[in-house]
Amino acid sequence: QVQVVESGGGLVQPGGSLRLSCAASGFTLDDYAIGWFRQAPGKEREEMSCISSHDGSTTYVDSVKGRFTISTNNAKNSVYLQMNSLKPEDTAIYYCAIKDSYYCAGSGSYDYWGRGTQVTVSS
Repeated sequence: QVQVVESGGGLVQPGGSLRLSCAASGFTLDDYAIGWFRQAPGKEREEMSCISSHDGSTTYVDSVKGRFTISTNNAKNSVYLQMNSLKPEDTAIYYCAIKDSYYCAGSGSYDYWGRGTQVTVSS
């Protein structure tokens, strides 16, 4: 059974850091691209970052470049999102999703999703 589970969310002050984790089971991440998405209240879900477990290539949306870092640990079948210099506008539910493609730019769709983890940035 395929499962994707996010963890690591919480409440943090502006300027603080959090590290989100995405654990996959039922398949290996080596042949897929993995994306982190977020959805804030009243807004559409947006793709923030993606990493190819196949070659390690990454993408970031402009709003998080230089602050967020995506990485994988294929031995642990996990993906991480290190978030630094957090801002109140980063408040959202963060989701991990598995793309049916080796690469982030591939034509496959995001087929497997976790339930999300809440990140709240507030003083």
